[in-house]
Amino acid sequence: MKSNALWRNLSSRQIGPFVIAGPCVMESYELMYETASYIKNLCDRLGLTFVFKSSYDKANRTSIRSFRGPGLQKGLAWLERLKAELKVFTLTDVHSPEEARAAASVVDVLQIPAFLCRQTDLITAAASTGRIINVKKGQFLAPWDMKNVIEKIRSRENEKIILTERGSCFGYNNLVVDMRSITIMKALGFPVVIDATHSVQRPGGLGSCSGGERDFVPVIARAAVAAGADGVFLEVHPKPDEALCDGPNSWYLNRLEGLLKNLKAIYHAVTTGEQ
Repeated sequence: MKSNALWRNLSSRQIGPFVIAGPCVMESYELMYETASYIKNLCDRLGLTFVFKSSYDKANRTSIRSFRGPGLQKGLAWLERLKAELKVFTLTDVHSPEEARAAASVVDVLQIPAFLCRQTDLITAAASTGRIINVKKGQFLAPWDMKNVIEKIRSRENEKIILTERGSCFGYNNLVVDMRSITIMKALGFPVVIDATHSVQRPGGLGSCSGGERDFVPVIARAAVAAGADGVFLEVHPKPDEALCDGPNSWYLNRLEGLLKNLKAIYHAVTTGEQ
């Protein structure tokens, strides 16, 4: 199965950091196609495994007036079309057991959002689909507490697990990344990803929406890969300042190549040194 081949790539350390990237939310199919095709071609040239990510519904937006996406039905149809046209792996986040079962019929990776990382029914339902499960570590959770999340997934005989670091609460409207969490979570036995874009977010920092400090994305990504992260999660957009969600912390599509080349070099240095 295609997902099994993907899991072999994600769980090995042979090539370089795998890349989970795309717009925060599905604004249009055209945007999805433009972004996915660009990143796919780039990752193919660099020899990096690519998983396209985007959300059909951002259910935890700050304001009731914020754009959330096209919804489950249209969003999954767009992802299915994208997979057929570009032959890319796909990831999206789910918010309920029902959504997990529906999304599993289309995507390769089901993502558990940080705010929902302790929701047992959601986690076990996602695990039961047999898909790869990527769990964002909640901003409120210690890295060693992810062992309990792993136990929930493994209770459904699913061993295809990814853990993602995305920063921890640091006072109000701010996050900080403790790079020790990369080592701590890797010791749990599964691939660890750094979410370099949400880690520079300022949750609710603009009052009715979140802010962010985009210039620090490469800093966080480089530091985490140097610390041993197996993959990098990046929200990218052709025009971040015009993005309908998470623009302030999204990275520029046309500046992605330099960043990925840098991360691949760091990854190679780290893995070669470990040997």
